[in-house]
Amino acid sequence: MVGFGKKLRELQIQEWKGYYINYKLMKKKVKRYIEQMEVGAQNRHNVLRDFSMLLDNQIEKFVLFLLEQQGVLAHRLSDIGQEHHTLFQQPNSLNISELQEAYREVGRDLLRLLNFVEMNAIGLRKILKKFDKRFGYKFTDYYVKTRANHPYSQLRQVFRHVGIGAVVGVLSHGLADLQDLQHCQGSYISIYDQPSYTHQDPILDSIKVAVDRLSNSTSFLQFLGRHAFIMKEELPYPSEDHIVDESYHFMSLLLNLANTFLYMMNTYIIVPTADNYSLSLGAAASVCGVVIGSMAVAQIFSSVYFSAWSNRSYLRPLVFSSIVLLVGNTMYALAFDMNSIGVLLIGRLFCGLGSARAVNRRYISDCVPLKLRMQASAGFVSASALGMACGPALACLLQKNFRIYKFTMNQDTLPGWVMALAWFVYLLWLWICFKEPSRENQANIVTYQSDTGPAIHVTVENEHTLPLLINSEEKQQDDEGEDENDTCEETKKPVTSIVVAYKLLTPSVKVQLFVYFMLKYAMEIVLAESSLITEYYFLWSTSNVSIFLACLGLTVLPVNIVVGNYISNMFEERQVLLASEIMVCIGLLLSFHIIIPYSVSQYVGSALVTFVSAEVLEGVNLSLLSKMMSSRLSSGTFNGGLLSTEAGTLARVIADGTITISGYFNESTLLNATLLPALLVCISSIVATSYSYNSLY
Repeated sequence: MVGFGKKLRELQIQEWKGYYINYKLMKKKVKRYIEQMEVGAQNRHNVLRDFSMLLDNQIEKFVLFLLEQQGVLAHRLSDIGQEHHTLFQQPNSLNISELQEAYREVGRDLLRLLNFVEMNAIGLRKILKKFDKRFGYKFTDYYVKTRANHPYSQLRQVFRHVGIGAVVGVLSHGLADLQDLQHCQGSYISIYDQPSYTHQDPILDSIKVAVDRLSNSTSFLQFLGRHAFIMKEELPYPSEDHIVDESYHFMSLLLNLANTFLYMMNTYIIVPTADNYSLSLGAAASVCGVVIGSMAVAQIFSSVYFSAWSNRSYLRPLVFSSIVLLVGNTMYALAFDMNSIGVLLIGRLFCGLGSARAVNRRYISDCVPLKLRMQASAGFVSASALGMACGPALACLLQKNFRIYKFTMNQDTLPGWVMALAWFVYLLWLWICFKEPSRENQANIVTYQSDTGPAIHVTVENEHTLPLLINSEEKQQDDEGEDENDTCEETKKPVTSIVVAYKLLTPSVKVQLFVYFMLKYAMEIVLAESSLITEYYFLWSTSNVSIFLACLGLTVLPVNIVVGNYISNMFEERQVLLASEIMVCIGLLLSFHIIIPYSVSQYVGSALVTFVSAEVLEGVNLSLLSKMMSSRLSSGTFNGGLLSTEAGTLARVIADGTITISGYFNESTLLNATLLPALLVCISSIVATSYSYNSLY
């Protein structure tokens, strides 16, 4: 494993060597503080004050150099701009080429400057993490909060500074004008008048990649990618992505996305008919909560063993998953002719035992090249959302009633038969087309994978940005390889038990997992009891319920597009998080049956507010989680993705159980009885978020 100190020396720009933060000095300081405190030569207050001053000086050194270099670039662009203006009066193809090359040279120097900022910010984050780990004190929260929010802080200047964005803007505008002048004989196309107009100059493509790494949530793909909770690599060596390329197989990726789509469709295809199916087997309609939730119960266990299995193989767990889901759906369909609610529940349990989403995530994280990982992560979320919408929509089309031999085909059994057939076809496709990646390459990939990529947030499109330093702890150890005294093999390994994983969770991460639990609980209440509520109050048919659920599912991608492209650029993620929680709370309050009669508009409107708010909340919640989780939770069996999945699955289990229990008491009070605990959990999450608000970076 390459230590950061060694990597910093190898990747830094030599002529700027004196302006990088002195990571080695700060590391020695931390070690000396420990020794002094052990013999009583220092107290905690003096250590915190001294280390804060050291950090301030180091940050001031590289920030002042950054400002100086921005001024140099601005001066060069000003000179080029004068020549540019003269050229418009007397166009000359030779001069156009020279000016284009001059702009590109500035662009190359800007790339060097972006790399400089990135390396310094990562070094600061690593030394803060080291300080917290050695002292057992959350100094990072205090330091970043006080420096980032102070008007004269050097950190704040980096957060809010628009100099880099201005340089990128001048380069884009200048190169676009020159291209227009060269090819269009003077017709003017403004990048401001036509935002969709893009100049395909290679240097701008490189700058865009670098700026994306330095930005927070500046695009739909980035936002959706973090929504998938799949980790990005940070500061790869040129050879590392080549290693990943060797194990990448597009058809295998497509099969993982298809698995995600089919599983989500399998989950929700029965929701519109589960109550009728329960009644036809002699059970109460509210047993639909158990029928729907039994899949989530099994998923609590399947997520663990599939996560562990993916350490050794991808093909075998996917084959096993498909077989189990084929059997489970067949049992679900046969329960009608066997007149057995037990077979129905066992079938759904089998479906939950076939949940291979942990394998799907792991494949994308480990086997997809860095340059494609964000698109693959967004594809994972899109496939999930599409499956969630297609499940109820397909149920709407299965309103048939006929027999094939001795098997009944109706609206209750057809979802099982259709999904069994789908998994059989998928199993054949998987067996023929899936390519198992080399485990030797896999070992190299895991070594260099990190949680969420660079922790540098530089504004380029507006004046708003999020804090620079607090991101996820890197998978790479921050200890330098040459310092054996600071290297602990145990801290390099992924955790091996759920207990150890829980101990690594900071209070802020625990709050975010609770928020995730809350939003999944609220969403499950809205979705799982929809058939019961709409039939009781509005006499909706299965088709009506299916269309309603499909429309809710279809809101997922448009909502994420809006949040990823606009809202995340206008507000901090913690602001969006808290606002979304409040909106979920409002949606739940509006859902209560207080006004008589209970109208369709009230139910549909409140459900839409709750569901959409929960979707927004899920995106920012997982984004924050990916930044704050420990490095040891970025890989292995008990990783951050597994913890969030378990929290969400547990929420679904409890929500479905609440529906069944409430329905047994009195169906007329089912709505309020299920909404009340959801409201209490939501209020608790708002309080917890407010309490930890300043640490949510």
